[in-house]
Amino acid sequence: MKNLADSFLLASGKLQVLCYKADIEAALRTPGFGGFQLLDLHNFPGQGTALVGVLNPFWEEKGYITGKKYSRFCNAVVPLARMKKIIYQNNEDIAAQIQVANFGEIILNESITWNIKSTAGKVLWKGQFAKSKIPLGNSFISGELKQSLSSIKEAGRFILTVAVGKYENSWDFFIYSAEKKEPDANILITQQLDEEAIQVLNNGGKVLLTIKKGTIKIDKGGEVQIGFSSIFWNTAWTANQPPVTMGILCNPTHPAFKEFPTQYHSNYQWQDAMSHSNVIYLDQISSTIKPIVRVIDDWVTARPLALIFECNAGKGKLLVSGIDLISEQGKRTEAKQLMYSLKKYMASNEFKPAENISLEKVKALIVSSD
Repeated sequence: MKNLADSFLLASGKLQVLCYKADIEAALRTPGFGGFQLLDLHNFPGQGTALVGVLNPFWEEKGYITGKKYSRFCNAVVPLARMKKIIYQNNEDIAAQIQVANFGEIILNESITWNIKSTAGKVLWKGQFAKSKIPLGNSFISGELKQSLSSIKEAGRFILTVAVGKYENSWDFFIYSAEKKEPDANILITQQLDEEAIQVLNNGGKVLLTIKKGTIKIDKGGEVQIGFSSIFWNTAWTANQPPVTMGILCNPTHPAFKEFPTQYHSNYQWQDAMSHSNVIYLDQISSTIKPIVRVIDDWVTARPLALIFECNAGKGKLLVSGIDLISEQGKRTEAKQLMYSLKKYMASNEFKPAENISLEKVKALIVSSD
């Protein structure tokens, strides 16, 4: 996986920044909170190595965030948005209370503005709160923005930005269509590679195998403790404290994500998936297969880990998901959307797996339900 080293660095780094931003903003939003202390801003090269910093051991940028961008959420003055969630359907409204943490030298007297843009940079909505004095501390809440999302017809990532004078901060959120037209394709969806699934594949059909969490065999990936957030410190000292992985890596232009917009790295729409899944050891499947979604392993063990991959099996086509996309789907907007995107991909002419994998190898991944 040496050719993926740079990609692993950038993708895991983006997740690291996402977590730092969440922690710092949580501190800044908390009434009476007197401050916070980070483990370090740069990597710590001792005690088994702790790659905890947004800077390398020489205090240099690593390439996934600049000081200017980091200061948007870590500064003397930080605009904040209090949102109950960031995954929406287009029959809902987005609502956010706007708060300002002012730990600068003076009381501010600024207008507070906001806008919501598409990833292409188009301003979809904008607004402004009345100019008022912003006292020292973090108790100031200017008001609440509320916006209907009914005009959004296609799944997408959007950016909410709030500005207080020269200070600016932003947050990604996601909108999916509440009404979905199911693809016209005969796809068997199953959690076991049972006799029915094998028969479908042997007859040249399509199968989506979405494996239930906890049913991948220990030696096939079930032992890997994954989670949405990244490793804390290093696994030499925290081996029994999950997660032991550092987020996902994927190609965002892959047609499997047409209805599940993503970047190449972890963002919050992957949080549900990472908490309902196990990884799959790629070397138990093939030494050459290229998964649709990888999980980045700890740098010490550096195992090739997959979350989603595709292959030809029997006479048919198989897509294997280490994510359980079925259980409690009614409560899991992201799982429902990801399954919809995968099904549309499998129904299209773009679903053309390159690798041939024996049914026995795939079946051997899962603990038998018999």
